[in-house]
Amino acid sequence: MKTVEIAGARLKVVDIGEAKKGTIFLLHGGRGIGDHSSELEAYRPLADEYRVIAYDQRGCGESSLTPPYTFERLADDLEDLRKELVGGPVIVQGGSFGGMIALLYATRHPDNLTHLILRGTTPSHHHEEEVLATIRSKLHKATSASVRMVEKVFSDDVIDDTELRLIWLALQPLYYETFDPDAALEKTRLMHFHAESHNALFSNQTYDVRDKLAAIRAKTLVICGAQDWICPPSQSRMIAAGIPGAKLLMVEGANHAVHMEKNALVLAEIRAFLAN
Repeated sequence: MKTVEIAGARLKVVDIGEAKKGTIFLLHGGRGIGDHSSELEAYRPLADEYRVIAYDQRGCGESSLTPPYTFERLADDLEDLRKELVGGPVIVQGGSFGGMIALLYATRHPDNLTHLILRGTTPSHHHEEEVLATIRSKLHKATSASVRMVEKVFSDDVIDDTELRLIWLALQPLYYETFDPDAALEKTRLMHFHAESHNALFSNQTYDVRDKLAAIRAKTLVICGAQDWICPPSQSRMIAAGIPGAKLLMVEGANHAVHMEKNALVLAEIRAFLAN
């Protein structure tokens, strides 16, 4: 892992593999919650043919807590990293919140990516309405969670890092079709949680690229678990229908963590997609 200075922030970056067939940037999910580790774990095998670059976005993981925390700044951080580390066009993969940043990047810097790979994401903040409308029917899977906790995840009023960590652990059973509580505890114990950047990224509800999807020129693969609770399949279908020529992969028996639950299938689909 190395540190790269980008627009006043210090970003933690992992850079592996050789660019035999190109360079892939991995964008993790979680506003102020996630880091690069789960995306890198899932897609590390691609480093046999591709240069794979994963990083903690500003305000996340071990990168610095350096405002501004905006969707636009995070998309431009990716562009600055691309220029600093690669130079030419790249492949961009984004999961969940990282998929939102990837979509925004594709609209702001269309000439600098060849392929776009999206996992369990959404083209606008309006997906939150669908989640909140159906959450009561799903909470039986997470007996320590509440509707209020879900509302907090979508809000800018998380009290502190500790509250964010506790809510995250309580909600974890919702993310998987096969849930391992011991693994979730260990992962949550090691993760970094930043209420500061989480609240800032939820404070401005303006993210919406629905009217820009038709202008995206990168070859696009949209992957979604059929049981995804937080970025419902309707959102992936909307993205795939809106981007010209996009391919949709809906994976049965998988939830938001489809890249982990059905890893072999997802990797095979990505390799075939990039080969074409």
